[in-house]
Amino acid sequence: MPQKIFIDTEFTDFLDPHLISIGMAATSGEEFYAEVPYPDQGCSAFVREAVIPLLGRLPNAACSAAELRAKIIGWLELVRHRGEEIEICFDYQTDWDLFADAIDYRVPPWCRARMVSRNINELLRYEFHKKNQLPEHHALYDALANRYAFRERPNIST
Repeated sequence: MPQKIFIDTEFTDFLDPHLISIGMAATSGEEFYAEVPYPDQGCSAFVREAVIPLLGRLPNAACSAAELRAKIIGWLELVRHRGEEIEICFDYQTDWDLFADAIDYRVPPWCRARMVSRNINELLRYEFHKKNQLPEHHALYDALANRYAFRERPNIST
């Protein structure tokens, strides 16, 4: 079974999304988090209220957009086990789009995108945030919550 990496992003707004932060949580336990410069004027009111106040909580998270690609690829190579394929799991298409953009659309051939929104148990996601006293709308905390709340569902063919 391939290693799963749950990703989440925070971004400026829905109409013209620019990456603010990215969090990744591997099924093997490793975590990745980075914050990048973003166009402040492009932030929605919601982002200003709910996302921006959560930035700067984790040490050494800030990096340039140019540094981000190397950091992400380096981390993915680190958590990849013995040449296995990795599933990049996301629950919202913009998360994948911003991830791909962050690595200059050069997704390694051993990484496969997987939409998992139907596999995330929302009650378990909520439980994770409450139990760990971690706010929502922080990319790493949301990635960790998705990893916790993920449940594989059997493929039902008709």
